[in-house]
Amino acid sequence: MAAEVRWPCFAAIIFIVTFEVFGNIPLRRFEYKYSFKPPYLAQKDGSVPFWEYGGNAIASAENVRIAPSLRSQKGAIWTKMKTNFDWWEVDIIFRVTGRGRIGADGLAFWYTDSKGAYDGQVFGSSDKWVGLGVFFDSFDNDNKHNNPYIMAIINDGTQEFDHQNDGSTQQMAGCMRDFRNKPFPARVKIEYYQNTLTVLFLNGMTNNEQDFEMCMRAENVILPKYGHFGLSAATGGLADDHDVLHFLTTSLHLPGLAAVPAGGLHVSEEDQRKLSQEYADYQRKLDQQKEEYHREHPEAARKDKDNEFEEWFESDNQRELRQIFTGQSQMFEVLRELNRKLDEVVGRQERTLSLLSSVQASGAQPVATGQVPGQPVLVDTIRRHEVDLVLSNQNTIVNMARDIKTLTQEVHSRSDSILQNQARQPTAQVQSVGYDMVSVINEMRDGLNVVKRDVAAASQRLGGGNGTPAGCPQQTACLSPTIFFIFAALQVAVILGYSFWRDNREAQAKKFY
Repeated sequence: MAAEVRWPCFAAIIFIVTFEVFGNIPLRRFEYKYSFKPPYLAQKDGSVPFWEYGGNAIASAENVRIAPSLRSQKGAIWTKMKTNFDWWEVDIIFRVTGRGRIGADGLAFWYTDSKGAYDGQVFGSSDKWVGLGVFFDSFDNDNKHNNPYIMAIINDGTQEFDHQNDGSTQQMAGCMRDFRNKPFPARVKIEYYQNTLTVLFLNGMTNNEQDFEMCMRAENVILPKYGHFGLSAATGGLADDHDVLHFLTTSLHLPGLAAVPAGGLHVSEEDQRKLSQEYADYQRKLDQQKEEYHREHPEAARKDKDNEFEEWFESDNQRELRQIFTGQSQMFEVLRELNRKLDEVVGRQERTLSLLSSVQASGAQPVATGQVPGQPVLVDTIRRHEVDLVLSNQNTIVNMARDIKTLTQEVHSRSDSILQNQARQPTAQVQSVGYDMVSVINEMRDGLNVVKRDVAAASQRLGGGNGTPAGCPQQTACLSPTIFFIFAALQVAVILGYSFWRDNREAQAKKFY
């Protein structure tokens, strides 16, 4: 009996949970009049269907460039019609790229009661708006190092945007996310359902839709019942390209309620039957005409026109496969180029090692000649002790360079001291070569006086002390005046040559430093 009661309870619990989970999932409907996407985003005349843009905005077949990477540029794009649904979800794919380390000013998403300007003060649109603004701010005005930043601000038409504080005093919620210069386009989903605003963000590091992360969620958000969607961007002293690739709008409806557009036409059942009958008759006539044409042109019957035209189009899976193949081809090209460069580096390294080995072999032992044909050539590689020898030589060279640097510094300091000593001389005459010639002459005079005293003492010893010259001993040769003067002249020449050599060396050292 207990088992008979337990199973109905389990079934009731499963039914309640399923109803709570799946009963609140809204009905979704794609709104093409409030969306744009490539290819053929812009028409031949440059217009975007159901949208209008202005300022510095540029529309192409692949994207809409809201503001180009030039200084002081502003642009915006707005829907022509107001929405006719209460709840919505917007999926935006965009790129913000620039050459600078930081960018400016940023991109903005709008849902407002009326369209804004195309060259306004708030990210290219009007201030004091009525509705919602989601800002992708890439410039740090308040210098708090909290940019790039994503924030949502609701305005009732009375508040001015706080530029000095980057709107931090007015934001409802936000998150710090980097969306500049990413390998893949960044993506954001903004959902407004039952007065709850949710912002999901994908930073562009991957192209996987499962990588969305929660940026913000706010409840009890009251927005205008119907409004215009818009995008705007602006640049300042710094500039980025603000490109929007997709803008996909989906209307959300409560479960169990049909998604009937506001102001839509209601067709009665009788009119529906008439329209269905007319469509069936037209289809039948079209089939008859096809059969008659095939009978008259049997060669054309072998070709399926529908398949022929289908070749010009591709499905979503084909497009995704083509993108994957293109990405893999690019990766293969890059890997092949890297492999080629790696082979080149390895070849250079092998040639260098072979040269080192040949130099070592020629210096250590004679090179073997007369090698047997067909015998493989043994390429010797560098050994550990050779590496240690190279490192020790490098250390020796570094120490010698350090000693030379110390010596040159010492010479420089001595030359400075010599200049200071010359400046303290009474004459205060500083020679251009950095040496005092007066001190050299004084040294020469002192040397000559010493030589004279030595000569006088020697002559006294030879004369016996009475002042009368005596004959020289037979064992010792006498010093003649000619030899004395020759010796004195040589000494003076040596002293002068040394002084001039030292002056030139000090002058060259000063020029070197």
